[in-house]
Amino acid sequence: MIAPLRDIAGCGLYHPRMQKPGTLHVVATPIGNLGDLSPRALDTLKGVDAICAEDTRHTRQLLSHFGVERPLLALHQHNEEAQSEQLVARMLAGDQLALVSDAGTPLVSDPGFRLVAAARAAGVRVSPVPGACAAIAALSVAGIASDRFVFEGFLPAKGGARRERLSHLAAEARTLIFYESAHRIEESLADLGAAFGGERPAVLARELTKLFETVLDGTLASLGEQVAADANQRKGEFVLVVQGAGDDTDARLVEGRRLYQKLAGHLPPSTAAKLAAELSGAHRKSLYGSG
Repeated sequence: MIAPLRDIAGCGLYHPRMQKPGTLHVVATPIGNLGDLSPRALDTLKGVDAICAEDTRHTRQLLSHFGVERPLLALHQHNEEAQSEQLVARMLAGDQLALVSDAGTPLVSDPGFRLVAAARAAGVRVSPVPGACAAIAALSVAGIASDRFVFEGFLPAKGGARRERLSHLAAEARTLIFYESAHRIEESLADLGAAFGGERPAVLARELTKLFETVLDGTLASLGEQVAADANQRKGEFVLVVQGAGDDTDARLVEGRRLYQKLAGHLPPSTAAKLAAELSGAHRKSLYGSG
């Protein structure tokens, strides 16, 4: 007779032929309005053995509001790799675990990728419990083409790296979605305008589903002006939806501007504009001085 084995996470005794593996439930939580927590999400959180949370203090407040008392396990970018093996072992031993982030859908600019990948590699079932996502919520109200889009998350914090990233995105034809923080929103709008052209249509969604929710539309240049003129528009959490480069003419212009900005640091402006126009197919006069 084969003796029972103890699982490596110390969760009790089990027999490998008798114990059915648990499930990792990836649960979306509200991004602001607590009424957006779905009944299924609430039932799932009540029924699991433990909840993996990005910030246990934040999640404890959410659970307390709904009267949920479950063990919380910290899972964030600094410990996810080390924790994933132990958490997978618990699920292989039969535990049901939930994964939540501070707000919205886990893994969308939040930790969780390593745990999900490790669970799937081990044969553990991973089940989504969908709900709020700030990027999709903003796209749904932006009035900008939503059939094809690119989610870029947060732009680099340092100006040079941010402008470099934007220079590679300027010719993207699909709608672009960015997250941004309050203390960088003005700089990011300015850099977006310089890289994409200030006339590019965009929508800035702030504090979605919360008390002071605002959704501003216009061009990158006009959004920058609105944010600069109103201190309230520099507070909270932001999602920026930017129209793609569009037709070939727009794409050539964007690429020409990107090349001009690169070349202008090493060549006279007129020479830089001439070379950028030749390489991109854009009109030289539309590039001269765009840096």
